[in-house]
Amino acid sequence: MRKINKIIVHSTATPEGRDVSLEEVRQWHTKERGWSDIGYHFLVLLDGSVEEGRPLERTGAHTKGHNWDSIGIAYVGGLDSKMNAKDTRNDKQKDSLVDLLCQLKDAYGGIIYGHNNYSTKACPSFDAKLEYQNISDRF
Repeated sequence: MRKINKIIVHSTATPEGRDVSLEEVRQWHTKERGWSDIGYHFLVLLDGSVEEGRPLERTGAHTKGHNWDSIGIAYVGGLDSKMNAKDTRNDKQKDSLVDLLCQLKDAYGGIIYGHNNYSTKACPSFDAKLEYQNISDRF
């Protein structure tokens, strides 16, 4: 297994309430961007369910320059109806993200960041590093 130093939270950059499947995101990444697979390791759907994307053993394709030692997680949403950045996580998504992050921190360690900590993009449309800074205290 690769050494994990970071867990990076993203959004799919889709409008609030738009249902997006793992296979749809995989198509965006493979057909439109030419990648070998979906870039994220996990996707949190609108109903709060978590689907596995790229296998954890494989380096992700989600944060330029930081993929080799990180796990990428995206939640469906991140934009308002006018395509402006907005934290669109619903309660089920928030709960699932916390559960998943706790499991990953327990298994691999690392610091939790948002994509916006490494990019000028607003993604994930909230301050994940601040929000999840004490997540290890949940154990």
